[in-house]
This record gives sequence, structure tokens and C-alpha cells, in this order.
Amino acid sequence: MKNTSLKINQLLIVSSILIFAFAINANSQVLSFETVKSNKFDYNKLAQIDSTVNKYVNNRWLIGSTVIIVKDNQVVYHKGFGYANEASKKVMPSNAIYRIMSQTKAITSLAIMQLYEQGKISLDQKVSTIIESFKNPTVLKDFNAKDSSYTTIPAKRELTIRDLLTHTSGIDYTAIGSQKMKAIYSKAGIPSGLGDFNANLLDRMKLLGTLPLIHQPGEKFTYGLNSDLLGCIVEVVSGLSLEAYCQKNIFDPLGMKDTYFNVPLAKAERMPTVYTENDDKKIIEWSPTFRDINPNYPMIPKTYFSGGAGLSSTAYDYAIFLQMILNGGKYNGKQIIAARTAEIMTSPQLDFKYNGQDDFSLGFSITSEKSANLNFRNKGSFSWGGYYGTTYWADPKDKMVVLIMTQHNPNSHGELSGIIERIIYGSRVN
Repeated sequence: MKNTSLKINQLLIVSSILIFAFAINANSQVLSFETVKSNKFDYNKLAQIDSTVNKYVNNRWLIGSTVIIVKDNQVVYHKGFGYANEASKKVMPSNAIYRIMSQTKAITSLAIMQLYEQGKISLDQKVSTIIESFKNPTVLKDFNAKDSSYTTIPAKRELTIRDLLTHTSGIDYTAIGSQKMKAIYSKAGIPSGLGDFNANLLDRMKLLGTLPLIHQPGEKFTYGLNSDLLGCIVEVVSGLSLEAYCQKNIFDPLGMKDTYFNVPLAKAERMPTVYTENDDKKIIEWSPTFRDINPNYPMIPKTYFSGGAGLSSTAYDYAIFLQMILNGGKYNGKQIIAARTAEIMTSPQLDFKYNGQDDFSLGFSITSEKSANLNFRNKGSFSWGGYYGTTYWADPKDKMVVLIMTQHNPNSHGELSGIIERIIYGSRVN
């Protein structure tokens, strides 16, 4: 009897060790660039992604795309569709380097959270303690559209780093924000971060601090230049450029070998052409002067690093970043951020729904219970996208990462990403 009990205890101990070792290995595993077939998907159903995207390409509703699915720390689907350049019939490679624009924001948030857990900043620290011009902020009162003149009232409090992370600071956008603030920012020479600039980031952010906010800090969600300011804070606090900081502390440790503010010319051929639509909603190439954004900006040497929109990357590289967050800050045996930091980073931060339905964390949209009840993504999934048509989400409950990449804005057939999402979840096998 004693021997039996001893053997059972030994088996339990061995089982516990194996389970623990498996969990450690899962969090340490490097994603294979090549697809690994998963028994968690019905691939006959998943093939509907192929037929659907190809239909969009054949109907010329889309020129090209890359789709990647990661399940349980394995790349289980990874394909390029259509063309990287339609005129030359250059096929879209699965390792295409996309201009990810606002997908940059979450990476900048990660840099801030690294500095936070190192004790170098506090999330509720006043921005003015780092960049003095943000002391005594004002809020826009009256605006004259004829000459962009305005009056202000004092803000009720100063901006904090948490306000910036949650886009509740009252800072707006230059190119895509409200008409009033677009005019004020443009007149003052504040860059949008979309494209290439020769300005000095700290100088521009100091100037931003002298301009009015669109609303009182913390009052509501306004998508704006918050992440550009956060990137500047990273530079001031770390003493490194945002490019150098991210390379040293994020890209190199994670093995993100195709993520850049300045894309090497040797890799330029892997960048898809950017497309837009004419007045008849026919797809045309994005010209170098359209919306004042030259699509060649990733290859133009720059020192102005936009924390809100400056990066280019592959679906695979960005999947690594998201998988690390899902793993509790760990990937390839390296703890990029603490598990608790990753948890805070993906937890709802606001007392209200930022878009009327979903929560917002320190850099991501968070699927609410209501959204989860209406759609496929599970509650707690975190997501965002980019100006040129890239989108992503990571589902902690389903242990899944998905990226759908295009270079097309505006897109009259933007419903494609929702269709792909339904196909993915509809193909799951328990």
C-alpha cells in the first residue's frame, strides 16, 4: 500500500514537472515562419479565407493582402494574396513589409511600460515634469475658421502619462483629427507623424505643449498625437532615440528582424505599393503628393521617429510582438516585460466605453462583454490597426493572434477583415 501511494505521488510530481515544463516551453517557443498544421482548425473550412480573398483580388476590390494566424504559440496559417504591385504583377509575398502606421502605437506603449516597471517614470506622472511646456495647459474655447485664431480656458488639471496611453489627454491629430485642431496644429507646424519629416521631435512636442487641448484631460477619448508624445518621452527619459531604444529593448530581444522606422534599401522591394480609390471608387496608386504623404517615406532616411505611426513591419514580426504580450511578456526565453505589466497593459483603464461599446487599455482596444456577445472575439481580446489598412487582434481566451494586412485606404470593401474573422472562428475545432 505504501509503495502504491509512493508511486502515485511520484507520478503526480513528474506530471506537475512536465506540465510546468510545457508551459515554460510554450512561452519560450519561437514562432516558425512556416506554417504548422493545427488540429484545432478544420482546414477545409479555413480554406474559405483563400477563396474569399482571391475573390476580392479577382474583382479588383483589393490588390493584395497577407493573413497570418497564430494558435497556441504556433503559426497555423500564413499566406500572401494578390499583388504587391498590380502593374508589374509582382505577387504578394508572405514576408511583405507593410507600412503599419498606427500599429506603431502599441510598441511605443510597450516602451513606456518598460520604463514604468524600471521605476524611471510613473503612469500618473505629470507630462510637464518631463517636458516643461505642458505645464499650465489650456482648453480650446472659441475658434475662428477664417484665420485659425482661438481663445482658451485653463485646463482643470495637467496631463499625465496615463492620459496619453489611453488617448484621454485632449490632444488631437493634425491630418485626421477635428477640423479645428487640424487647422491649429497645421498653422503651428505640428506634424501628423504620417510620413516623413525633417523636424526635431522634442522641439515639435515642446511646441505641442503650448497649444490648446480639444477637451479637458480625462474627460473623453480623442484619438490623437498622444503616442508621438510618448515616443518623445521615451527619448528624453532613456537618452536614446525611439528607433535605437526599440531596436535594443524590443526588436532585437524578440527577433523582430523586419521592423523598422528606416527600412533598409536592400529590403525595399518587399514593400507593397500603396493604393487608394478615385471618386468612382476605382483603385488607383497612392501618389507621392496625395494627402501630403509620400508612400516612399519608409526608405527616406529620417531622425523624426513617430511613436504613433512611424514603423513598417511584417505580419510575422508583429505576430511575435502580440504573442509576447499573450505570453505574459515572455518570448524566446526572454522576459520583455513582467507578466503583471503585460496584464495591466491589456486591462480596461477607462470609466466609460471609448467607442460606446468597447474598453480601452494602455495602447489597445479591448473587446467588452457586450462586443463578445455580439461577435466572435472573446472578451478581453486586444486589437488595433493602421491607417493604410492593416488590422490585428489577439484573443487571450482562445490563445490566438491574427493579422490581416493590406495597403489600401480608403477601402470600399473594408468588410473583408470581418469576413475573415468569422471564417477563422467558424473553422475552430475544440
